[in-house]
Amino acid sequence: MNTLSYKTVSANSKTVDKKWLLVDAEGLPLGRAASAVASLLRGKHKPNFTPHVDCGDNIIVINAEKIVLSGQKWKQKQYIRHTGYPGGQRVLSAEQVHNKNNTRLVEKSVKGMLPKNKLGAQLFRNLRVYAGDQHQQEGQNPTKFNLNDLL
Repeated sequence: MNTLSYKTVSANSKTVDKKWLLVDAEGLPLGRAASAVASLLRGKHKPNFTPHVDCGDNIIVINAEKIVLSGQKWKQKQYIRHTGYPGGQRVLSAEQVHNKNNTRLVEKSVKGMLPKNKLGAQLFRNLRVYAGDQHQQEGQNPTKFNLNDLL
């Protein structure tokens, strides 16, 4: 019996196979889409997933302005930030954030689902979010990925 076939393979930056995936977010719920995109960025769908290595794919999200929130979340969901000065807490609703920048809701949701360390920052650089259906990564020949397969 060949015992080498039972060895656990640990991926590293040289052996990882990164692809470009195109995700259409039109009509998808924000949280479900963000969790699926975060999983793809992390590489959890691959058989050689290694927790401490960037083995995920590069993701392009289009139609981010057509994302869906259920119930009264457009008005009730709050995004809180602080300026750093006394009394500097600022609160914006999801509707205000969406009106200010169409892609920010998707970016913030995905970033919140990634690890809070250097690896998470590196993984977040593999995400491109566009408001419309046009994107600038045509040269990478992204393959269309249906998020409903993961949801």
